Amino acid sequence: MGRSLLDKVWDLHTVRELPSGQTQLFIGLHLVHEVTSPQGFQMLADASLSVLFPERTFATVDHIVPTDDRARPLADALAEQMLSALERNVSKYNITFFPIGSGHQGIVHVIGPELGLTLPGMTIACGDSHTSTHGAFGAVAFGVGTSQVRDVLASQCLALQRPRVRRIRVEGALGLGVYAKDVILHIIRRLGVKGGVGYAYEYAGPVVERFSMEERMTLCNMSIEAGARVGYVNPDDTTFAYLRGRRFAPQAETFERAVAWWRSMASDVDAAYADDVEIDGSRIAPAVTWGINPGHGIGVDENVPKLSELPPDERITAEEAFNYMDLKPGQAIRGTPIDVAFIGSCTNGRLSDLREAARVAKGRHVASQVRALVVPGSEEVRRQAEAEGLHEIFKAAGFQWREPGCSMCLAMNPDKLIGREICASSSNRNFRGRQGSPSGRTLLMSPAMVAAAAVEGRVTDVREILG
Repeated sequence: MGRSLLDKVWDLHTVRELPSGQTQLFIGLHLVHEVTSPQGFQMLADASLSVLFPERTFATVDHIVPTDDRARPLADALAEQMLSALERNVSKYNITFFPIGSGHQGIVHVIGPELGLTLPGMTIACGDSHTSTHGAFGAVAFGVGTSQVRDVLASQCLALQRPRVRRIRVEGALGLGVYAKDVILHIIRRLGVKGGVGYAYEYAGPVVERFSMEERMTLCNMSIEAGARVGYVNPDDTTFAYLRGRRFAPQAETFERAVAWWRSMASDVDAAYADDVEIDGSRIAPAVTWGINPGHGIGVDENVPKLSELPPDERITAEEAFNYMDLKPGQAIRGTPIDVAFIGSCTNGRLSDLREAARVAKGRHVASQVRALVVPGSEEVRRQAEAEGLHEIFKAAGFQWREPGCSMCLAMNPDKLIGREICASSSNRNFRGRQGSPSGRTLLMSPAMVAAAAVEGRVTDVREILG
């Protein structure tokens, strides 16, 4: 019987099996940022420990950094405190750091792949739930808490339970105006926000195989929203082409040897899975969330569900969503007015995302009542977008063109909703209060759909604009 990529990577990084039934797993790459690392470093200092393998940890700033005025000291005293703490710690422990202005600062899940730090066959940990993004490269990547950040710094290991593997095959072909974001929202809708608990999701099938690396990253990014701690795609020629020549990736003949090994890490054709799911990609429509978790998603041409149409165990949450979102069961989601449009985040802040949004925005203008932001995922993404003139398209259309950061995805920075504003967002979570206002409302969708909503002032089917 063959083995899955998850099992191959897990076995190679196993130090020992623990009496608890967990695995002591060696972590090949540790990524840190300014929000969850200060506590880990402080716990390290309190225990008189050092960083065991500083060369395996890389740091950047993303969550709290402003996307407009980045002058130091930062206007937010707590943000300045967190940023200063990270600067002290990376200096103290000799950790590679990509600060503001380095040319490589950005959202941790954007810069890891673009620098070639993220490689197939690795184990990767970060104090951020969306670390599953890196699984797009055939890595086993997961978010950790602050005490686990300490554990990785001190020992380069974690105690973890091996997940089962569910393969999700996306068959057929996607239609016009349907993107990776729509695919993952469709999967979450079908399997549920808790459906992946205890599982790693292996994404496969013709649609996934045709995806670019940036599309695969979007897919894997939101695995955590499905309850799965890990999501991955088997490495292939698309993976290798993306990695070739990147700063921290193997170079020259070493790269060719690495490719041969990376290929061997892919799941065997006769690998066994705990579960197998098939999705018809041709039936997926541009998606919009209507509620208060990513499982509350429907096609843009559908109506908000009625309680009777939902499983009994989902009805209480649905009622809460109706009340919070001011939406009525059975009403069309299309036409819902918006106040804010946000394009960015570790889910959809990469160059291809900005290209698709600019394709919609070009020659049009943001509706008069809408505040619209475009926030590149990294300084490198911003540079490439400006080299293509995308920033000029956005600015001409009335979007604000910002500096890199997490921005309005979670609003631990000045980019926040105000009061009951409703936001069309390309981010990953639509929880109550997620975007900075306790009463603010979020509609998740693809960057192209966000751009369409921005110019129309309401939820719009992007397929009509793309023609």
